[in-house]
Amino acid sequence: MTRIFLAFFLSILPAIAQAEEAETFRIGNDAFIAGSTVVHSGDGADDLFMAGETVRVAAPISGSAHLAGRRVEIGQSIGGDLYAAGMDVVMRGALGGDATVSGYSVEIRDAVGEDLRASGANLTIAGPVAGTALLAGDIVRLESVISGDVYLSGRQVEFGPEARIGGALTLVSDAPEKIEVPAHVLPEDRITRREMAGWQREMPPMGAISWGQVIWRALVGVVVTAALVALIAAVLPGPLAGMRRRLLAAPWRALWFGFLGLSTMTGAAVLLAMTLIGMVLSSAVLLLAVLLGVAGYFIAVYAFGVGLMMAAGRAEPDSLADRALAGALGALAAGLIGLVPLLGWLFVFALALAGAGGLILRWLRPAFFSN
Repeated sequence: MTRIFLAFFLSILPAIAQAEEAETFRIGNDAFIAGSTVVHSGDGADDLFMAGETVRVAAPISGSAHLAGRRVEIGQSIGGDLYAAGMDVVMRGALGGDATVSGYSVEIRDAVGEDLRASGANLTIAGPVAGTALLAGDIVRLESVISGDVYLSGRQVEFGPEARIGGALTLVSDAPEKIEVPAHVLPEDRITRREMAGWQREMPPMGAISWGQVIWRALVGVVVTAALVALIAAVLPGPLAGMRRRLLAAPWRALWFGFLGLSTMTGAAVLLAMTLIGMVLSSAVLLLAVLLGVAGYFIAVYAFGVGLMMAAGRAEPDSLADRALAGALGALAAGLIGLVPLLGWLFVFALALAGAGGLILRWLRPAFFSN
C-alpha cells in the first residue's frame, strides 16, 4: 500500500514541474525521468524511475521499474520488480519479478515471473503468473494461468477459456455464491467463498498488531520516503527548492492555504455529489484531494529535513548528496514523531497540510502574498 501511494504521488510530478521538458538524471545505471511525455528508450539501464502524463518503457531494463502517470505503457521486458500506478496501465513486456500495479484500467498482457498484486476498476490478467496473485477490482477478467494461490475481490468476475489456477482460490464479494467459476479453471473443492461483510469482521483487531510490526513498517516508510524525496530533489531541484523556501519562510501561511485548499476540494466533492449529475466527478475531486495531501506530505518532509539541517548550522543543500541527506533526516524525524500517540498523527497531518499549501502557493501565486 505504501508503494501505491508513492506511485500516485509521482503521477502528479509533471504538475509540480509545470509542464517543463522531460528531465533525465542518472546515477550509475539507474535512470530517473520526469516530465509531460517521458519515454525510456536507452540501453543499459538497471533500475528505472519515471513519472509523467504519459510514461512508456520502450527499452528493456535489468532491474526494477517504478512508474506513474495518467497512462503507463510497458512494452519491453523488466528483469526485476514492477511498481506502476496511473489512470491506464498496460503491461506488454515480460516481467522477471513481482508486480504491484494500480489504476482505473489495468491490463497485464505478458508473463509475470513471480507474484502479482493488482487493483483497478477494470482489471484484466491475460499473461501467465508464476506465483500467487492478489487481485481487487470492480470487473476482473482472468484469461491466463496463475500457478499459485489467488485471492480475488470483485463485483463481477469473468474467466476466459485459457484461465487456470494452480493453487487455491479465495473469492470475496457481496454475493460470492453468484460468481460462476468454470470447472476448467479449478475444481470447486479448492474454492473458498466469503462475503465482504464477513471478511471484514474476520480481520484482526488493531491490538493484534505488535509494536515490532508498527516500528518495522515505520522504518520501511522512512526509507521509501527518503528515497522518493531524493528522487524528486534530483529531477526537479528548482521547483522543490522554491516550495521548500516558502514553507520555511512562512509555515503558518502554507498551513492555512493547505487547509483552505483541501477544505475547498472536499466540500466541492460533496456539492457535486448532491447535484447527482456531478456524482461521477465527485470521486475524481476526492482523489485529487488525497493526491494533494500525499504530495504535500513529501514536500513538507523535505522542507522539515532542510530546516533541521540549517538549525544545526549547515547551509542550504546545493548538491544531490545534501538533498538526499535532508530527505532522509526529515523522513526519519517525521517518522519518529509520528509514532507518538495522537500528537504524532496531528504533526503528520499538519505536515501534509503545510506541504499542500506550498503546492497551492506555487500554482496560484496569490497576488496579496507575492514577494
